[in-house]
Amino acid sequence: MEPLGVGSKNENLYDCYTLSRIERAPSEDLRPSIQRKTNWVAFNPLGEKRRHFKEGRGDNDKDRFDSEKGTSDASHMSLDLPSYESFDFTKTDVLDEDSMFMDPGLVFFEDGSYSRGPVDIPVREFDESKYFLSPTFKFEQCLVKGCHKRLRIVHTIEFGEGGSNLQIIRVAVYEEQWVSPVNLYDGNDDQFDLKPFSQRKRTQPSELAGSWKVFEVSATPIYDEDATVVEEDGGPPFVYLCTETLKKRSLPENPTYFREEEMLDMKDVTVLWLPGGVTGYVEVTKDGILCIGMGWYSEEGINLVMERDYGMDGKLKEVRCKSELKRKWTDPASP
Repeated sequence: MEPLGVGSKNENLYDCYTLSRIERAPSEDLRPSIQRKTNWVAFNPLGEKRRHFKEGRGDNDKDRFDSEKGTSDASHMSLDLPSYESFDFTKTDVLDEDSMFMDPGLVFFEDGSYSRGPVDIPVREFDESKYFLSPTFKFEQCLVKGCHKRLRIVHTIEFGEGGSNLQIIRVAVYEEQWVSPVNLYDGNDDQFDLKPFSQRKRTQPSELAGSWKVFEVSATPIYDEDATVVEEDGGPPFVYLCTETLKKRSLPENPTYFREEEMLDMKDVTVLWLPGGVTGYVEVTKDGILCIGMGWYSEEGINLVMERDYGMDGKLKEVRCKSELKRKWTDPASP
């Protein structure tokens, strides 16, 4: 999906297909780096909008349509959309081309999941004479499922008024399937079986309610007394910690702001309930911690989560990668 506007009424969602080539790239300073080039084609600019569905449908389909959100449950609809293999990506536009180094704020986990973003966000007193200075950052987070599929979500966030005013500029979601090594790719995409996002169901808050067993790996940066980084490459060392906990989630009165039950003040939480079991959220806690996170839920009862925390001073506080398993009681009479 590319891009996505925030808000149920003004949501701008459309499908696209992409082909990314990721390979090792030479670096002048001998730092390990990879180069990523992504070609893309947009083929469904109306996304889930009702007017995109075939004409001639009767009133029986009205109950499947959400008039406020302008969306419909795609599982009940059949759209004639082009397949992935029908496009020649050697002739399509380039969506993105960048290099990824071992940046100070890049954190990898053992399954290949990662979180990428700045170590330090500028936080200062607001100067009205410099109102036009609003730093904008990208936060890229990636979750891996199995061996060959992964989900990436990129939040583009503007920090205005000295960092006190956050505005989500753009959210892009990519579900990717590994095909082959770069040097062995033959252009054969017959086994590509990912459905367009507009043809998938959105996760309902009720699906994430209940008891969950959570396996979490957290990465915490270590700063010196002056809160400056200490390694030669400009990045702080990280301490990793593994935990296993049991969490319960309940449904608040307003499902738009659904989160874990220990979250009491929900007014600063922005949750995007996206097709394909994807959730993205940006929240500021009572303690002033900024959390940028994503979730990937599957019908098997597994929810993968990646979260990135920043303190009130704007410095990276913690990165968490979680695997949540829905607890199912074998005995209905069990407490």
